[in-house]
Amino acid sequence: MTLDIQRLIAQGYGWGVTVGSFSTGIVGGGAGTALDLDQPELAIGVGARSVLVPIYFEAVVQGGISTADSDETEALFAVDSLGLWTGDGTFTSENPSNMNSKYDKGAPVRVGSAFTADMTTTPRNGGAAADPVLDMELAGIVETADQAGTAANVAYRTIRLVYEPLHPEAITGPASLFGYWGGTIATVGGFARLRFLVLPEELYMKEVGL
Repeated sequence: MTLDIQRLIAQGYGWGVTVGSFSTGIVGGGAGTALDLDQPELAIGVGARSVLVPIYFEAVVQGGISTADSDETEALFAVDSLGLWTGDGTFTSENPSNMNSKYDKGAPVRVGSAFTADMTTTPRNGGAAADPVLDMELAGIVETADQAGTAANVAYRTIRLVYEPLHPEAITGPASLFGYWGGTIATVGGFARLRFLVLPEELYMKEVGL
């Protein structure tokens, strides 16, 4: 049995969030360039007894100017399936909108963006808080500069990563989902647009016939 996503959205279980405001994107790699494990561009903490189901994730990254051949720009969506982000680090809080405008803003998950200080996840087995462990990569893209002449002053085109799963994961808390972008050069900026369900675990199991 598959989820009736449209019905669940109508009932108020769907949310959307945009990272990066209007025409101002978030510079990748924490506050720098290369992807930084504990300074993501996006983090969603999914608490115990909740299930996050991804519907549509998009990242659009404006690459910077290459200074060397083989410079990279990349984007990644990934999950720490055992560790919960509890709100540490320095970040911008995001307030998701319900996909049914009948309902108020605010999802039953913690959402943050634009981290500039290290964050951690706390393992559900009682271990100490530590860097996220990305044990489930949902989608990724990388672009490498490659030209016969000098590589200096080569501008990347915009890269776009779309994750729209036919059979979406059940990210059951405590767990965390992350978005990253950046590369070996500073990006101009990046944006993410996310749509997802958040269901109580008991309701999720019922919806899939278990």
